[in-house]
Amino acid sequence: MANTKDALARLKKGEVPGDREILQEISVGSDFIMDFWKEKYFAYYLARGGSKIKFLTGRTGSGKTHFLELLAIEVENMGYIPVTLSGREIWIHDFKEIYIAILHRVKLLECLRICSYEVIRQLGYQPETIPEGISFADFLSSQGSLDPLTKREIRQQLEKLFLANPLVDNNFALACAMLTGGILGYPTLEEPSHKLLMLWLEGSREVKLSSLRRLGLSPSKITKYNARHMLRSLIEVCCLAGYKGLLISIDNLEVLLGADHAENIRYTRLRREDAYESIRELIDEIDTLKHTMFIFSFDRTLIDDETKGLKSYQALWMRIQNEIEGTRFNRFADIVDLDRLIDEVYTPENILKMSTRLAQVVNRIDEGANPISLNTAEELHAKARYGKVSVPRRVILATLQGGSE
Repeated sequence: MANTKDALARLKKGEVPGDREILQEISVGSDFIMDFWKEKYFAYYLARGGSKIKFLTGRTGSGKTHFLELLAIEVENMGYIPVTLSGREIWIHDFKEIYIAILHRVKLLECLRICSYEVIRQLGYQPETIPEGISFADFLSSQGSLDPLTKREIRQQLEKLFLANPLVDNNFALACAMLTGGILGYPTLEEPSHKLLMLWLEGSREVKLSSLRRLGLSPSKITKYNARHMLRSLIEVCCLAGYKGLLISIDNLEVLLGADHAENIRYTRLRREDAYESIRELIDEIDTLKHTMFIFSFDRTLIDDETKGLKSYQALWMRIQNEIEGTRFNRFADIVDLDRLIDEVYTPENILKMSTRLAQVVNRIDEGANPISLNTAEELHAKARYGKVSVPRRVILATLQGGSE
C-alpha cells in the first residue's frame, strides 16, 4: 500500500505515478501517437536498422513524461532496451556524459553474458546444460575437453563476434572480447584487468594510457568527441545480445534555460550552446547509428524563449523545425507538440473517460475524487487552447477537486 500511496501523492502533484499498472490504467489517448510509432518505427524502420530523433514538447502537465514512461513499457515488450534519462540528472552539453548514462542503464555485462551463450553454442554446447556457478572453461576442463584446439576455437569465435564486426570500434571490441572471455573462463581475465576495462568503457579519468597498451588496446580515452562512435558500438553489442535496439529518452531539457530557481544544475550561455551543438551533431550523424530512437522532451518554453531556447541556436533550429504545419496532427513530424492533440485526442468524450479512470484509481487507493460531468468535460475542451495549463493537468485538478475545475 505504501507504493500506491506514493503514486497517489505524485498524481496529486501532477507527476507520473511511478507505478506501471496505474500508469497504464489511467492512460487515455496516448495510443494516437504510440500505436503509430510502434508500427512505423519500432516494428519496421528501427527493426531494419534505421534510426530516428524526435522532439516532444507541450505545456506543463501535458503528459510528456507520462508518454515517455508508457512508451518505454511498450517498446520493452517489443524487445527494445528503454533508457530513460533526465536533463536534471545528467549534463547535456557533453555527449560523453549521455553515453556513460546509457552504458549504465543497458547493463553491458549482462549483454556480454548473453553474447557468451552464442560462443558456447558455436562450440556445440547448450548454455542451459552448464551447471550454475561454474564457467564454460571449467565445465570443459571437468570433461577433459579444454584442449589447445578448443581454446583456439573460443578465441576465433570471440574475434568473429566482436573484432570482425565493422560497426564496433576496435578498442570497444577488444574490451568486450576480453570481458566475454572472462565470463567464459577463457581467455582468463584477472580482476585488475576487468576493472581497468570497465573504467575505460565508462570514460574514467583514472585510466592510464600505458595500462591500456599492456592489454592490447590503443592508447586513447573516451571523450565527448568519440562518444557517439562508442555509443554505436554499445548499441551493436546490445543487438548481438538479441535486443532489437534502444529507445533513449532525455526528459526535462528545459533545464537548459536555467529558469527554475530550485534547479541545482545551471547552464551558462557557452554550455547551453555546447548542448545545442551536441544535439545538432547527433542529428547530422544519426544515420551512423542503427536500431535507435532518441527522444528529447521539454516544456514548450524551450521553443517560446527566443533568447535562450532552441531558436537562439539557428544551426539546430533549422534542422528540427516543422516547415509545414497543417490543421491535422502530423504523426511523422520531428517536433511532437502534445498541446496540438486537442481535436484528435482530447475530445470531451476522452476527457470524460480520462477523469473516470483517474477517479477509479484514486478512490481505490484513498478517497476524494469524483469524475467530472460531460458538461465540465466540454468546458475543459473549450478552454484547452488558452492559458498555461494543459488538458491532462486540468482534468487531474478538476477530478481531485470534486468534479469541477
